[in-house]
Amino acid sequence: MRQFVVREHEIEPVSGLPGYLPEGEKILWQGKPSRLLVARHVLKSRWIAGYFLVLASWSVYAGWSDGEPLAALVVPVVLLVFASMILFGLIWLYAWAVHKTTLYTVTNKRVVMRFGVALSMTLNLPFKQINTIALGHLSGASGNLALQLLPGHRMSWLVQWPHVRGWRFSDVEPSLICLPDVKNVTDILVSAFTQYAAANSGHPKVTHSMPGKKPDPDTASVVAAE
Repeated sequence: MRQFVVREHEIEPVSGLPGYLPEGEKILWQGKPSRLLVARHVLKSRWIAGYFLVLASWSVYAGWSDGEPLAALVVPVVLLVFASMILFGLIWLYAWAVHKTTLYTVTNKRVVMRFGVALSMTLNLPFKQINTIALGHLSGASGNLALQLLPGHRMSWLVQWPHVRGWRFSDVEPSLICLPDVKNVTDILVSAFTQYAAANSGHPKVTHSMPGKKPDPDTASVVAAE
């Protein structure tokens, strides 16, 4: 695999990049995942809140059905609230850390992903290695951009998480996750692909294909994802 992964970025000559830009390359966009979207969609904070609410409701109902006094009903609810506060504190801390340590960069020749809460690394993805860009909407104008690589380019789902497309373990797709304005980033990336293709004898080709259609290994395309 011709991409490279740099495991330390404490000293960056250019913010978000492992080195200075070569002549003719320029940064088109840089951005980070939203901490609120990471907590909500990656760490499933709403589902967890619902789970604790169900537990508290069931505890009160079960105690009331057994004829327990009010004090006995309140104690387990207080404990659940305390436990949920600790868990949500950890969720928000991790979401903040993802936001703080991540920087996505789109240039006119590649996509660069600098990330890592515990293990810092930079993933470099030249356009010639990317086959498909899958656009997944989250809520409002937000969404994810998953990059399907050409055959022969593989990586670890565990190392890449949470910057990966969900449920794609065997064919891992690195992703720009939880982007507040995903359409703007998509437009910039597609435009860069188009110009790159024109300057490199049409490779990769940029098309818009329907979900479920098997991609051509020589064609980069933009598809709508779930």
